[in-house]
Amino acid sequence: MTRLTQTAAGGGCACKIPPGELESLLAKALPAFPGLLVGAGDDAAAIRIDGDRAVLSTIDFFTPVVDDPRDWGRIAAANALSDVYAMGGDPVLAVNLLCWPRTTLPLEIAAEVLGGGAEIAAQARCPVAGGHSIDDPEPKYGMAVTGIAHPDRLLRNDSGTPGTPLSLTKPLGVGVLNTRHKATGEVFPHAVAAMVTLNARASKAAIDAGIRCGTDVTGFGLLGHALEIARASDLTAVIDSAAIPFLDGAREAVRDGYVSGGTRRNLDWVRPHADLSTDETTTLLLADAQTSGGLLLAGEIPGAPVIGELVARREHLVEVR
Repeated sequence: MTRLTQTAAGGGCACKIPPGELESLLAKALPAFPGLLVGAGDDAAAIRIDGDRAVLSTIDFFTPVVDDPRDWGRIAAANALSDVYAMGGDPVLAVNLLCWPRTTLPLEIAAEVLGGGAEIAAQARCPVAGGHSIDDPEPKYGMAVTGIAHPDRLLRNDSGTPGTPLSLTKPLGVGVLNTRHKATGEVFPHAVAAMVTLNARASKAAIDAGIRCGTDVTGFGLLGHALEIARASDLTAVIDSAAIPFLDGAREAVRDGYVSGGTRRNLDWVRPHADLSTDETTTLLLADAQTSGGLLLAGEIPGAPVIGELVARREHLVEVR
């Protein structure tokens, strides 16, 4: 079997441009536009089209995160759809983005990737209508997704309030398990199961509970996304490391050295803004670059553990105990 993870330098959301570099780039490249409800700096762009409807727009794609092509397609689709759920919306249309080394990888493999994406989009009841493809030395796949939401019930980074608990809807650790998979070929079905699980139910539960602040935990890790919420809301995120669920095998993967460069860049970005009182293994897992992770919500929903709270602004934007 072709090992897809060996065809690219990076993998999954760990191949994102580092957050510090991205902030500088976006600050110069994206001018303000009247009418936008949400622009850069959140999970999806949002623009009001009438009194009770906003259109959400997002795009997400990456190099292979697993060797199985259908699983890669499923994971990439769930990850792209997650940006709409992370804004409290419903996806209504998706288009594929496919970069493929057509002279070195059979198109039959690409068909499996697209089939996996279509499978997850069908679960989300979101039509997939065409897309765009190019010949590329490294394979990449993802989706551009359009969604709708009520403009007054969006989940946003900047809507946090002090005294609100922080909940996490999926365990951490897919990043280090994916890194181990890429290096050794070991397969972790429970990590794949976590990544292909849609955030639809968690998003609906959050909206039904009146939650207005949240994000999904992806390439910048739990610490990076908590930092984004804290900074945008001018608060401090206090994290209880003992309350955070981790996937089986995640700690062992860190101890055995399977930590991506993206995870280490996340930690370098967060450290100046954080008070980290945890051991190095736990700290790396909190910075672990997740692919298709869960939602980090300022509020409580059934089944999601409370892992901390938002408090009035302190010296550091993030505190971990």
